[in-house]
Amino acid sequence: MIDTAEMYGSGRAEVLVGRVARSVGRDRVFITTKLLPHHFSDEARALSAAKSSLKRLGVMYADLVLIHWPNAVIPIHRQVRALEAIAREGLARYVGVSNFEEGELEEALMSTARYDIVVNQVKYSPLDRRVERGLLQLCIKEGVTVQAYTPLERCAVKDSPVLKRIGAKYGKTPIQVALNYLISRPYVAAIPKTERAERVEEFRGALGWRLSSDDIEVIEEM
Repeated sequence: MIDTAEMYGSGRAEVLVGRVARSVGRDRVFITTKLLPHHFSDEARALSAAKSSLKRLGVMYADLVLIHWPNAVIPIHRQVRALEAIAREGLARYVGVSNFEEGELEEALMSTARYDIVVNQVKYSPLDRRVERGLLQLCIKEGVTVQAYTPLERCAVKDSPVLKRIGAKYGKTPIQVALNYLISRPYVAAIPKTERAERVEEFRGALGWRLSSDDIEVIEEM
């Protein structure tokens, strides 16, 4: 999965992701892109924005399209109906939201007519666990995947004495411990950012094992 958005690099990030998809094969890349909130005032604007995004990506459809953050001046039910239009027209396989808080997500879930909201992309890391106050429980209950962005706090987790100490027990780096903590939760996926292949290999080391419940509790108490 590669996550991008129309606002990243003023669209240039989508162009780059599209090149990658074409070079390795479209069916090998799950493309997630996020559209700016003002597009979701009505269906026509949402469809136009989605088509522009796909043109930059150079693909016929995105796998997942998200509202980048809730628009405070547009009722959520209107935003959701405009989002659903993108899936209805075959421009996205799945739809979701980003940066929706608990009450906003509840309203969004109640506003769907035909398509499920499958993702809420939010900031979540062992150093920032605000989503655990209620939003995470709602997502688990409703089967909405939490995609945790900035899960490494721009690498600040690597300096955590607690994560270092726990990592030493498992032969893992603090970064691998931080990612494993997140994905130990039901319906949570971490989407760390990197520009280096060797970091991807480090991320891979977060898979295939699990922190003990005792160590999870220690991180929760940080």
